[in-house]
Amino acid sequence: MDQATDKNAGGLADLRERIDALDGRIVDLLNQRAAISLAVGRVKSDAQEQIFKPFREKDLLTRLVRDNPGPLPEKHLRAIYREILSSSRTLQRPERVVFLGPEGTFSHLAAQEYLGHSAQLTPKTTFEEIFRAVSEGAAELGVIPLENSLQGTVGQNVDLFMQYPVHIQAELYCRISHSLMSRAVSLDKVTSVSSHPKALEQCMHWLTEHLPKARLVPENSTAAAAEQAARDDSGAAVVGSAQLAAMHGLNVLAEHIEDLPDNWTRFLVIGSAPSQGGNRDKTSILFTTPDRPGALAEVLNTLAVRGINLTKLESRPFRGERWKYVFFADVECDLSKAEYDSVLAQLRDKCHTLRVLGSYPAGPHLETMG
Repeated sequence: MDQATDKNAGGLADLRERIDALDGRIVDLLNQRAAISLAVGRVKSDAQEQIFKPFREKDLLTRLVRDNPGPLPEKHLRAIYREILSSSRTLQRPERVVFLGPEGTFSHLAAQEYLGHSAQLTPKTTFEEIFRAVSEGAAELGVIPLENSLQGTVGQNVDLFMQYPVHIQAELYCRISHSLMSRAVSLDKVTSVSSHPKALEQCMHWLTEHLPKARLVPENSTAAAAEQAARDDSGAAVVGSAQLAAMHGLNVLAEHIEDLPDNWTRFLVIGSAPSQGGNRDKTSILFTTPDRPGALAEVLNTLAVRGINLTKLESRPFRGERWKYVFFADVECDLSKAEYDSVLAQLRDKCHTLRVLGSYPAGPHLETMG
């Protein structure tokens, strides 16, 4: 070994010793944090407080990112602390989280990315099962998609808010990227393509151009489609997250096949009670209006006069009432604050019915869903 090589080896050994020492200190600090989390859990249990507090977690991550001197990238810091927070929540009191299954759906990946791998995730076969489980206390939290930037609102979930007394706790945005997977080894062997209808719609131009003769088969979820493709003949393909390929032994035949690259889905985290305390940036409401001219304009003007920005407004047919509609709206303020009591009073006066679904922090944008 020459002198330069010997020097490099010695330097590397010293660096590894320093890393080993730091790792020991990190584990010690994590255990100290875990002990405090257990104590926090006992306090919350005595006070019957919620475990999941998204406003607290957002404030913590914002502060850590602000004070981070580097060179650790912000993305890595956030990923590390999401898992630390996930472990902390589970230590305080394990919470059951339900999502549209099976494992491998975008809802599953979103729940893991946002709530961490320590969360107790349980798949459900329909959106209604998620709402029912949360409203009846069979699960503390549920993760549902509300809208996609290309295909619009998941109307079924808006309808379910009318049926079940659940509350929005948090939101998150995930970039969605689709792949085509199959037991087949090339595109020319593909005879059918299955997936959730929304996923098929988001890739329709690509599918029409590259697989014009393939039969399109809607399934309840992307993951259910992958399970079927893995069992089916080699001509069956599926559209969904590339992670499904490894889970089901499929070949990735094409990646990033969505028609537009800026493809985001907004997910909501729902619970049986309103979120508690903290800085909340948004409020979602459901309302109906009296059957008279200008009724909707009066509601919108009430918000405009107070300078409240309306970021979403969508109408849905009111079930059981022919030609009647219910409106889902997002506003950029915390309507639960006392300063907005007069606004709520005016809205209740001008609406036929009004329900506040929840006030919550504006969600993070996560770019790992593909």
